[in-house]
Amino acid sequence: MIMFDYKLLAALAAVVEQGGFERGAQVLGLSQSAISQRIKLLEARVGQPVLVRSARPQPTELGRRLLNHVQQVRLLEGDLQQWVPTLDDGAAPERLRLALNADSLATWWAHAVGDFCGERRVLLDLVVEDQEVGLKRMRAGEVAGCVCASPRPVAGGRCEPLGAMRYRGLASPEFIERHFPHGVTAETITAAPAIVYGPDDQLQHRYLKSLGVDGHFSYHLCPSSEGFVRMTSGGLGWGLVPEQQVQGELARGELLELLPGRVIDVPLYWHHWRNGGELLAALTAHLRRRAPALLVPIAQ
Repeated sequence: MIMFDYKLLAALAAVVEQGGFERGAQVLGLSQSAISQRIKLLEARVGQPVLVRSARPQPTELGRRLLNHVQQVRLLEGDLQQWVPTLDDGAAPERLRLALNADSLATWWAHAVGDFCGERRVLLDLVVEDQEVGLKRMRAGEVAGCVCASPRPVAGGRCEPLGAMRYRGLASPEFIERHFPHGVTAETITAAPAIVYGPDDQLQHRYLKSLGVDGHFSYHLCPSSEGFVRMTSGGLGWGLVPEQQVQGELARGELLELLPGRVIDVPLYWHHWRNGGELLAALTAHLRRRAPALLVPIAQ
């Protein structure tokens, strides 16, 4: 039976989580050569590669399983500290690495977890992914929990419905006057530039499909929630924006709805490991209480 050396597993986690050997070494207080040697030793002990060496190192299938193991060990060690206080030297708060979509980070997330993190002395290490694909971080073993749009849990995980984010199709008054002087139709909206968060963002596609449009349209790519709003209010294009994020702009008339009353609700789910320990269970219970008041109900 292989007995894991957790210094080697910590090296693997640091390289993947920090996106490279140099930054991973800095986090662990090692030289780049030393962390590279630890990865090589780990691979020698398990008999196969744990990393794909690329510009941003990626775990192999075995590497993902090892990362999953590291995440759960970290959480279980946190649980033990309340029973064995000497395990905690008091030097640092507990830390949780989580994945969530950028729009949640820009709107409701901080209001939902702020008091929890303050009371429990928890530091968050957030990985931002589109709501459609964030669960891949859980599958890769890189995070302990994830907020995303998928209702299907990963193997070994659980899924909790949180609520839905409501999106409205918006543009600046000047943009609407220039591109839709006689109203929004399937023809006029495909001719006007849209704004899309990234290659995995399908919200604009869904909005167009609801108008009977299922094909190519021109768009800007803007991988920033705040930048997305600025580009929309600046008249560069139209886009689907969380209504929570633009209450002020709507009230001041800086943004207008393309088609009043036509919304898209995106359900959000909290994914976490089934055996993630007491801290993750407490965060899950906290989100179950707080998130529904900050989101709209998921349509049945």
